[in-house]
Amino acid sequence: HRNTKRLAQPESRRGQREARAEPSLRSRLSAISVDWQNARVLRREDPVMTTSKPSPSAVDRGAGAGTQAALRIALLGSRGVPARYGGYETFMEELGKRLARRGHEVTVYCRSHYADPPPASQTSTASGASRREYLGMRLVVLPTIRTKHLDTPVHTLLSTLHGATRRYDAALVVNAANAMFVPLLRLTGTPTALHVDGLEQERSKWGALGRAVYRLSERLATWVPTRLVTDAATIERHFLERHDTPSTMIPYGGDLPRTDSRETLESLGLEPGSYYLYVSRFEPENNPHRVVEAFRDCRSNRRLVMLGDAPYSDAFIRRLRATDDRRILCPGAIYGTGYRELQQHAHAFVQATEVGGTHPALVEAMSFGNCILLNDVPENREVAGDAALYFRAAEPATLTTLFDQLDVDADRVAEMARRAQQRAEERYTWESVTDRYEALFTELALR
Repeated sequence: HRNTKRLAQPESRRGQREARAEPSLRSRLSAISVDWQNARVLRREDPVMTTSKPSPSAVDRGAGAGTQAALRIALLGSRGVPARYGGYETFMEELGKRLARRGHEVTVYCRSHYADPPPASQTSTASGASRREYLGMRLVVLPTIRTKHLDTPVHTLLSTLHGATRRYDAALVVNAANAMFVPLLRLTGTPTALHVDGLEQERSKWGALGRAVYRLSERLATWVPTRLVTDAATIERHFLERHDTPSTMIPYGGDLPRTDSRETLESLGLEPGSYYLYVSRFEPENNPHRVVEAFRDCRSNRRLVMLGDAPYSDAFIRRLRATDDRRILCPGAIYGTGYRELQQHAHAFVQATEVGGTHPALVEAMSFGNCILLNDVPENREVAGDAALYFRAAEPATLTTLFDQLDVDADRVAEMARRAQQRAEERYTWESVTDRYEALFTELALR
């Protein structure tokens, strides 16, 4: 999991091949053993990590009239924070830091290969053991096995085993595939919500085994958690109609801070308004290849910035980036200030996803006041309503037409941008999302 540092340095071709080589199963298991023992030592030496669940309930601890009582909350199932991968990681960071600012003790479980290099700040206990912190959140960093099918379940298994010894007031586990681990927390007295963000079994990246696991996980999600959480009304209806199971629907927020920086734009040779922006993991069901096809057939002098990447999809990404159209730019994944720069200054934003609930990049683009070009599926229409222009990803020519129209119609671009920003301000703010999760965790703690 420390190969990231080697990969960041220039190497010979032989060195690059060695850096890309997968470690043996024995070495992976050995790393897990060492890191797990380190986590156990950290917990023994850290008085915060060894605090047991209070009695009486957390809602009775030191809360004055009209004051939200402090809770011990665990967030599990993602790669962790800082957010530099996808929607779940952004969700953990935006929710976790706000809950921490409100006085709650928030612990986020992170994967060791994702959290290396370490977050911005660390503190030490009286015994000298280090405890990672980031934006007020406590981080527990545990290992995993870095393969397509084992990365998530192995880490979540270790996280729930660790969390079961801590006994939080409430826990939130993300990703339907992690449903099988929820009972480990509940059996030790931690009320647990499970967040599902889409119908994962419909993603083309999964083979027969992966889809079978997600179908099983969807059924488990209807009865193993204390509360089921969905992020879109379409997913909420799916569980109600297919499984007769109600859920708590809470969308994502999208209001990221604006920036005065132009450093990323300058490094990519871009000017404000000179490009269309696509943001998503490069996976078939997100249709990046169809966006590229549509843009190659348009007459625009602007550029298309394809922002994203994906693990375990090297062949697909190589084919995608093999275009000879000089207008198309694929800089990889960009996070933080650079990402906000690109969102803030795009001529228009393209979202081509066809599976999932509320997509974070979409609501962020709306919040930044972008004109939205959106694949016409129910989940996307639910989010954007009449504040977007729609195309059909299966018919790239419908997107080509929009590129050509918007390239010369500044008034239409400005009007659609205004609508999108207004809708985001009304529906998709992180403070309102945090309010709803805070209420959910309080309710769970009362059980």
